[in-house]
Amino acid sequence: MSASLTGPLISSPFAIDPAWIDYNGHLNMAYYNVIFDRAFDEVLLPTGLGPSYVREKGCTFMTVEAHICYLREVFRTDTVRVNVRVLDLDEKRMHAFCEMRHATEDWLAATSEWMFLHVDLKERRAAPWPPEIFQKLDALRQSTAHLPPPERAGRRIGIPRKSEP
Repeated sequence: MSASLTGPLISSPFAIDPAWIDYNGHLNMAYYNVIFDRAFDEVLLPTGLGPSYVREKGCTFMTVEAHICYLREVFRTDTVRVNVRVLDLDEKRMHAFCEMRHATEDWLAATSEWMFLHVDLKERRAAPWPPEIFQKLDALRQSTAHLPPPERAGRRIGIPRKSEP
């Protein structure tokens, strides 16, 4: 994982578990999300978010929306990494974008765009980020603000229709 809190953050490499390979001979679609989730948890540990944050503060962050684009098949012998960018942030939400890339060849396998909500677990309601966490997340956002928006950010699902004459 990257040593500093500047983005994009890069996860450790993930080997593909043989149990994740489906009857088509490639990584099953559900496990792309497992990898994105584990990578996101890993790279955000330096911000103070993680299991100890949940125990000590009684708060966490939860996914409220996600969108994955599957771009290239991943096979059992592949190893991948995930690059994470914080695109936006407000007092209770974080908008993030992830790229799953082959660990050695760097080709893009998939992207995932997420909206997270900071939650007080006792109340089970949205709650503001603590200032020290917000500061770290905002530093991540600012560290990549000069980059162009990810090409696949903000996509929506639909079938394009030709205009009728």
